[in-house]
Amino acid sequence: MKVIDYEAEYDNRSRVPDHPAITDAWARDAAAFRQTAEMQADLAYGPSARHRLDMFFPGPDHRPERLVMFIHGGYWRFFDKSSFSHLARGCLAAGVSVAIPSYSLLPAVRIADVIEDMRLCCRFLFHRYGLPITVSGHSAGGHLAATALATDWGADGPGIDNAQLISGLYDLLPLLKTSHNAELRFSEAEARAASPLFRAPPAGKTAHLWVGSEESGEFKRQSQRLARTWADAGVHTRYDEVTGANHFIAANPLADPGSDLSRDLVALARST
Repeated sequence: MKVIDYEAEYDNRSRVPDHPAITDAWARDAAAFRQTAEMQADLAYGPSARHRLDMFFPGPDHRPERLVMFIHGGYWRFFDKSSFSHLARGCLAAGVSVAIPSYSLLPAVRIADVIEDMRLCCRFLFHRYGLPITVSGHSAGGHLAATALATDWGADGPGIDNAQLISGLYDLLPLLKTSHNAELRFSEAEARAASPLFRAPPAGKTAHLWVGSEESGEFKRQSQRLARTWADAGVHTRYDEVTGANHFIAANPLADPGSDLSRDLVALARST
């Protein structure tokens, strides 16, 4: 039986030694993009200082016809919306508006609180614009997007019928075996309850799962297993890899309107 080194498999910083240069570039590219973007900044979707989102629009009328919500990653512990503005570019070029929220960070809150932040944000967007929402997310954001898709919203809740999940974490139990849990502080029960893999699958909905081709076997396994499990339960799933991408750059093609990742997200948004 193969022994998995979970510490190595989930330590993306060690796997990508130049990650500081990559994250610095995110911040620079995002700041430059905001200088010319049609946007509304720092809309409050809840009471916390981190309950803020930036809305990006294809044109000056600020009246969206299609809507994507992109959720950033960082192991639920790092970053905010300000480092990811430029990832709206691909959707905007195709006429799709994009919301990019921040959310509460661990360990100041629990993982269930972060999940509820994103539900609160979805409700805010739905009541503000009255449009169905396509959710997308990278890494921890992929996890949060999957939980949003799998939420039972009820008859008057947001219309969320599809998602693009990029290099996400869908089974949180392996993280209990890593040093990350010193900060995440997951109990086994908490990790299981927060794992999309162990929740009722969103049958009839659509989930496109992507992962970088250069990522660890565990990150690929996570996406492949969720795709198979949900497909068996009636979810319309698809699994793809971003060629040549490590974990940190897997979502970068969203900034390129011509990339496969951007075209996929636009197609999902237009299908709602």
